[in-house]
Amino acid sequence: MPHPQNTEKILSQEPALQSILLGEDDLDDEELLRELFLSVDGSFSITFIHNGKKLVDHLVTVTDNRLPCLIVLDYNMPELNGEQILQELKKNSRYDHIPKIIWSTSQSDTYRTRCLEAGATNYIIKPDKVNDLVDTIRYMISLC
Repeated sequence: MPHPQNTEKILSQEPALQSILLGEDDLDDEELLRELFLSVDGSFSITFIHNGKKLVDHLVTVTDNRLPCLIVLDYNMPELNGEQILQELKKNSRYDHIPKIIWSTSQSDTYRTRCLEAGATNYIIKPDKVNDLVDTIRYMISLC
């Protein structure tokens, strides 16, 4: 049986017209994000992938009309980090219209700059207060 972090999880309350793809390898963060996204707006299909290379491979298999309306990436992920994922996605113009958010604990200006140059719409430092987290999720959803 595969380890839970090596599987894809699709979470949705109902069939959705739009989907959000999240690259997150921390199961606690995944649980929190799932709850918050669905509580703020349950109309989206939420897909979690725990590995950067698998996330890129997944996107290659998705048809143009089923691409996510938003991609949220943890900076530190196995195989490819958030910046490397952005660099891979930048090679194919079919992903240009999708907002891409880096979601990180790192406050590094270097990481922020490199991610923005690689195509991130925004680089968000993970908030530690629930109210700030809800506001951040609302902002992310607004990009769809």
